[in-house]
Amino acid sequence: MKMLQVTALAAMAAVLSACAGSPPMMMTAPVFSQAALPDAVKVPAGHKVAMETVGVGEITYECREKAAMASNFEWVFVGPKAALNDRSGKTVGSYFGPPATWAAMDGSRLTGTQLAVAPAAAGSIPLQLVKANPAMGSGAMTAITYIQRVATQGGVAPAMACDAGSKGRQQIVKYQADYIFWKAA
Repeated sequence: MKMLQVTALAAMAAVLSACAGSPPMMMTAPVFSQAALPDAVKVPAGHKVAMETVGVGEITYECREKAAMASNFEWVFVGPKAALNDRSGKTVGSYFGPPATWAAMDGSRLTGTQLAVAPAAAGSIPLQLVKANPAMGSGAMTAITYIQRVATQGGVAPAMACDAGSKGRQQIVKYQADYIFWKAA
């Protein structure tokens, strides 16, 4: 019986030492695919995904008089405020404005110019393609060329009345969207 225990221990030790010398098995996350997106918000060929984030936050709207139509009112986009989380839920940055600014926890940040929008599901803000301006600071936002807003949920202007009696009133609407950051390949 003692010989069997020694043999079993020797076999276990051999297996453990073999495993210790093997590289760990790496799990790779699937790369974001644009295949299902409308052409208007697709990033041009020659770029690759640099970072995928989920923006969770709010958009502020204000009831204002329409510029060209006195005595007519509308909800006007004032600005966003959201945490940017990686796919595991860890906060890696923030999104705020105006102007629309994406900032990484490492201090780098950038603004951008909207190139295109495409409709999203009912009740959700549109999908969006933004051309990134050069980053400020060095870090995660360095060399980003495009930002896509996809998988939007919520965020549309309030359904409540916007009239002379509510002029200047602000309403905050919750939203979520994936922000995909691209670099030249």
